[in-house]
Amino acid sequence: MTHTHQIRVYYEDTDIAGIVYYANYLKFIERGRSEWVRDLGLDQAAMKAAGDGVFAVRRVVADYLAPAHFDDLLVVATDYISHSGARLVLRQSVARGDKTLFQAEVTLVCLGDTGRPQPLPRALVARIGGKPPS
Repeated sequence: MTHTHQIRVYYEDTDIAGIVYYANYLKFIERGRSEWVRDLGLDQAAMKAAGDGVFAVRRVVADYLAPAHFDDLLVVATDYISHSGARLVLRQSVARGDKTLFQAEVTLVCLGDTGRPQPLPRALVARIGGKPPS
């Protein structure tokens, strides 16, 4: 199931040419992932406090397809692809209307208090479907 989150492009998101600065797409998809987790009914601060870990980006493969501009209303879409152990893989895109502007495959890793990988939180695995870590 695709999760969507709307974002408005503000002046601060653009470069001198008035188009979205490339690095800001990474911010947009970060917000989309945070809202995806929230909509799964999970509180990331509570997960951290309970020792269930935090998510860190391990890898991003991105394609910039077309520019977004000041005041555009964008939709960030997040789709679950797979998970295993401490890893979670998502596909994300940013679109304006029917036009996809940016797409990425993002690999996240769950890190414990020591900064080392640890199994994904059971509550997350239960919500995305799959076998909880043993």
